[in-house]
Amino acid sequence: MTDKLHIGDYAYSSWSLRGWLLYRRFGIACDVNVVDFNRSDSVAAQLALPPARTVPCAELSGGGLAWDSLALAEELASRHPEAGLWPEDPALRATARSLAAEMHSGFATLRNLCPMNLRLAYQDVPVPETLAEDLARIEELWAFALAQSDGPWLCGAYSVADAFYAPVAARIAGYGLPVGEQAAGYVARHLADPAFRRFRAMGLARGATLERYAKDYATTPWPGPAPEPAVAAETGPSVNATCPYSGSPVTHYLTFRDRTWGFCNAFCRDKTVADSTTWPAFVAMVEAAQ
Repeated sequence: MTDKLHIGDYAYSSWSLRGWLLYRRFGIACDVNVVDFNRSDSVAAQLALPPARTVPCAELSGGGLAWDSLALAEELASRHPEAGLWPEDPALRATARSLAAEMHSGFATLRNLCPMNLRLAYQDVPVPETLAEDLARIEELWAFALAQSDGPWLCGAYSVADAFYAPVAARIAGYGLPVGEQAAGYVARHLADPAFRRFRAMGLARGATLERYAKDYATTPWPGPAPEPAVAAETGPSVNATCPYSGSPVTHYLTFRDRTWGFCNAFCRDKTVADSTTWPAFVAMVEAAQ
């Protein structure tokens, strides 16, 4: 039996990004269910898992329900000690836990003024004093951790702390917020991280654009690495007969490196169009056919 992870919209749900990374970044299996932020009924009603009323929420295969991201991190670390969610070194582990806890409860101004939006990036965003204070504190925390661990992630290897600060990196990048060179380098590592890029690709491929998350600022191209071009195609035939993700017969197509490739549904195709080379199964199929 596999855990079932309930998350919200890929493009907008920062807490869902944390929960998803806890599974995908550490190789823990789960099935994913996406609740619809655009429906009239509440998230709690869609989950139907009282007392849970927010995402992420995980139905755990060994029994139990985790409806808080920090609780989920601790529970996964307990149930999957081999996955290495927390650092082995006691000093680094204390730092990672403190970082995650402060992210979990803090930075209200950053959250309120700069909601995560993986579909848009902005420029010339004003930075009031309270937002500048949040950014200064984030830089202080990151500098302390990186000095202690020597990187590349906050506590050496990727840990829960990095999963929790991934949406912060997305906010800093997406709103063009001013940070120093060290912090900017850490943000760039998140934007280049294949797991983060896959999550964002799914946010571009699935769901409606939710105008309530938009801000009245000038937009600019997304600051992360530019994906290798892929374009949706109307028809085949395709090089492959079955979808690289599901193994089901192909029904939807894209063009990549001057050849046509098939997928079992529009979502499989569109997430690949959004960021083609971040999907290992697709890359393996392309390389095998060369």
